[in-house]
Amino acid sequence: MRMLYDGYQAMEDMLAPARFGAQMALAMRDHMGPVADWPMPRRMFALMDVFQGARMTHKRPAYGIDRVQTGNAEVEVREEIVLDLPFGDLLHFVKDDVETAQPKVLVVAPMSGHFATLLRSTVATLLQDHDVYITDWKNARDVPMEAGRFGFDEYVDYVIQFLQDIGLGAHLVSVCQPCVPALAAVALMSDDEDAATPKSMTLMGGPIDPRAAPTVVNELANEKPIEWFEENLISTVPFRYAGRGREVYPGFLQLSAFMSMNMERHGSQHRELYQLLADGKTIEADKIKTFYQEYFAVLDMTKEFYLETVDMVFQRMLLAKGELTVHGRAVNPGAIRKTALLTVEGEKDDVCAVGQTSAAHGLCTGLRPHLKRHHLQPGVGHYGVFSGSKWEKQVYPQVRNMILAMN
Repeated sequence: MRMLYDGYQAMEDMLAPARFGAQMALAMRDHMGPVADWPMPRRMFALMDVFQGARMTHKRPAYGIDRVQTGNAEVEVREEIVLDLPFGDLLHFVKDDVETAQPKVLVVAPMSGHFATLLRSTVATLLQDHDVYITDWKNARDVPMEAGRFGFDEYVDYVIQFLQDIGLGAHLVSVCQPCVPALAAVALMSDDEDAATPKSMTLMGGPIDPRAAPTVVNELANEKPIEWFEENLISTVPFRYAGRGREVYPGFLQLSAFMSMNMERHGSQHRELYQLLADGKTIEADKIKTFYQEYFAVLDMTKEFYLETVDMVFQRMLLAKGELTVHGRAVNPGAIRKTALLTVEGEKDDVCAVGQTSAAHGLCTGLRPHLKRHHLQPGVGHYGVFSGSKWEKQVYPQVRNMILAMN
């Protein structure tokens, strides 16, 4: 399977001329006058639009958060890279026109086949009342071999380093897969009495203890031994990229796995997109196009990070068993005594089911009861925990209140 990436790249190269032709034809549409709105040309352009858009990209999309409502004012937002590391940046969403200092929040984003921009709406909502930073992970295929390895332990290192760079008084919000390394980072910092230990820690829809309520995701991770994952899912980055020679779990494989779980829905969405474009309903069509532009932007993970996550988090569940180590050092969640804990779960979450995240409360034995809170959000699945109307109106107030109480 080491040559799988070359096969994928060859297929992309074969399709490139056809996609380029479709893009050129679409570019000419605006110069065709009324003819472009005739039924037959409109159907033809709709087909080309769907075809050229149904492709994977490997570059981070823009966050596109230019302005945000904070208090009674709308203020401008600009992005600033605070810390540039080989495998990820500490990105700051700066609001220059805010007069009163707001609580600093580090959003720890997943590294699971998509870029951190998947949390765009999470960040936009948090920006209303907070000074927000995010772990902006880089595509492993673009990281030269000289940068070394990046595994589970290094992920924890990055979280700690980012918190230390932000400084005193920060809060941490982790979404999905990184809840385990985020909790480990806070535990180690607490054990060290690090001054940059966050004041609060919000864990949202993360696999702290998959044994609590196994899902299809957990079952798939345990169907095969870890050796099978290495032999069948790891490939080598082709020569044309900066990360040439690096062994990775390709983002296109992860996306294929995600899509295979619900192929009927994705097919239906693209048929609907074609019809909307053919009918000239561009506003409705743009909503679907925007979603898939993000969904099809994939990120390769290093071999070591992917395999160690499958092995340590989903197969051996080391954190839940009290056996997790980072660089050989035992991780003790009981050392957390001052960082308040909020866990959030979605009633219909089929990725991290109810019970997996709240298991963190049983591990953080050093926290007094008034520093622990749990929120179960009715009527939402995995993405609804951190995106959408119920996130904004029902989940976010819980997060905001926790941060406010500890700030």
